[in-house]
Amino acid sequence: MYINWGTRHSAFLGNGDDAVLVLDRYSGSCMVSNKSFLFGSIEMQIKLAPGNSAGTVTAFYLSSTGDKHDEIDFEFLGNVSGQPYTVHTNVYTLGHAGREQQFYLWFDPTEDYHNYTIHWNPTAIVWYVDGEPLRVFRNYLSEGIPYPNLQAMRIYASIWNADSWATRGGLDKIDWNESPFFARFRRFRARGCEYDGPLSITQCATPRPANWWNSLGYSQMSHEQQAQMNRVRDKYMIYDYCNDIKRFKGWLPGECFKSQV
Repeated sequence: MYINWGTRHSAFLGNGDDAVLVLDRYSGSCMVSNKSFLFGSIEMQIKLAPGNSAGTVTAFYLSSTGDKHDEIDFEFLGNVSGQPYTVHTNVYTLGHAGREQQFYLWFDPTEDYHNYTIHWNPTAIVWYVDGEPLRVFRNYLSEGIPYPNLQAMRIYASIWNADSWATRGGLDKIDWNESPFFARFRRFRARGCEYDGPLSITQCATPRPANWWNSLGYSQMSHEQQAQMNRVRDKYMIYDYCNDIKRFKGWLPGECFKSQV
């Protein structure tokens, strides 16, 4: 990865496998992968900023570029001291988002590093926290439901000022007396199909040994994984766009009526 912006607010440490991104009243910071991928298993260990982090967002996500970009998000919304971080997940297809699901974590993400993984293949996207599945978004493109499967994406990590919306809808602003805020990253692993032009669209979707993330074992969760995910969602989910009938005025998106396991 390389520093995309905020070069004076970021650093690679040791042998380059560790990084720190900083937010203060002057700037945040962001790093991005050198390569772009079409499908794969992307993981990062992250330790979030402690204390009163209200208004801050630490992000780990995949994204293409342009107005009609695709994107797969892990965003960690800060909170006032003593309150938990909110994990905000989302999917963009052709520039359109609105597929938010939010969770509390079952541990303090500021005390130690934890593993966050986005597993993306032609069948489904799965978000994992320390190996436990948090959410699934399956491919129903054949039924007219958008799914990101044609645009290669780079991997980004950032920390930035989002106090217009991040904490209690923007009611809790950043206390700059608490700054600087440090987000720490390590053991970035991008095991995916490197994009090398239009031919990669077919090559990266093929279930061959090199594309192990596309194999049958990753097209459907096991019963144990389903049970893990259900347990986490029952206890820690705090928002699901598929339950927000008022927001969509009764017309929920099509994927809300499909199996997502």
